[in-house]
Amino acid sequence: MSGTFEVYEDKKNEFRFRLKAGNGQALLSSEGYKNKSSCLNGIESVKKNALDAARYESKDTAAGKFMFNLKAANHQVIGTSQSYASAASRDNGIESVKNNAPEAKVVDVDG
Repeated sequence: MSGTFEVYEDKKNEFRFRLKAGNGQALLSSEGYKNKSSCLNGIESVKKNALDAARYESKDTAAGKFMFNLKAANHQVIGTSQSYASAASRDNGIESVKNNAPEAKVVDVDG
């Protein structure tokens, strides 16, 4: 089962997306966009950049956890992961984005 991009409107009336793996696990979340078309462009950017290992920025959090950002060619962050307990789990999350994003379907959901 492939992944899904869920598009939703948040409490600030901004559009966001989250990429979920086929098993329902959240892999990547976006910033807020003022309009839906910009949000959909963000999804296309994730699909385009997901397979390029150089687009991933692995980071450590202040709380001692691990996370990553996916960046576009212009170095803008297009998606942020959840926090992981280990670097290995974070690296598995990156691989899951690579496997799920390119062919993921896009669905509208309630926030």
